[in-house]
Amino acid sequence: MSQGHALSDDQVAGELRKMTAFIRQEALEKAREIQLKADEEFAIEKSKLVRQETAAIDVLYEKKFKQAAMSQQITRSTLANRTRLRVLGGRQELLDELFEKARSKVATVSSDDKKYQSTLQGLILEGLYYLNEDKVSLRARKKDYEVVKKASEEAAKEFKDSVGSEVTVSLDESEPLPEGSAGGVFIIGGQGKIEINNTFEERLRLLEIDALPSVRNTLFGKNVNRRFYD
Repeated sequence: MSQGHALSDDQVAGELRKMTAFIRQEALEKAREIQLKADEEFAIEKSKLVRQETAAIDVLYEKKFKQAAMSQQITRSTLANRTRLRVLGGRQELLDELFEKARSKVATVSSDDKKYQSTLQGLILEGLYYLNEDKVSLRARKKDYEVVKKASEEAAKEFKDSVGSEVTVSLDESEPLPEGSAGGVFIIGGQGKIEINNTFEERLRLLEIDALPSVRNTLFGKNVNRRFYD
């Protein structure tokens, strides 16, 4: 019975070829599956790596861009500050020159006796109004004693006419003002405790302080960065 079903060599070889072909086909299909899966995983991993590197490059670029922008901003700010300081320095030099010319001009006022006496009268009268006392004394340069006496007499008369009170104005010759002074007087009251400095130097100093904003505005225009005004 078994001999009747025995396979011939050709049949065995055929069966082996069929099995071999089947196994090979299975192997090829499995290999394709593995290749496809490997390609898919490679593509995924590649895409992931590309995204990571792209993100890293973007972060690095953004960092360098911010650093460059900051560097440019610092450079611009430094240059602007240097320019501003140069402008301010130039303006200050101009103002110093302007007020120096004013100081030299003031020194010549006392050369005209008539105008100088009128100026002294106004300075003394201002002190009399401020002190409002019956006795005051004056300090002046020695060379101005005569013109100061005349000016004080006129100021006392004008004070009486305006206020209705007598005032005695004396010249203190014990401590004259320096001869290098441009002129003017000290008005002293309150039993020697109150001194009003109405010398030309002091009046010019006060004028510089009060007039400086107006002078700046006239010479250089309004400060666009200034937000508050007195």
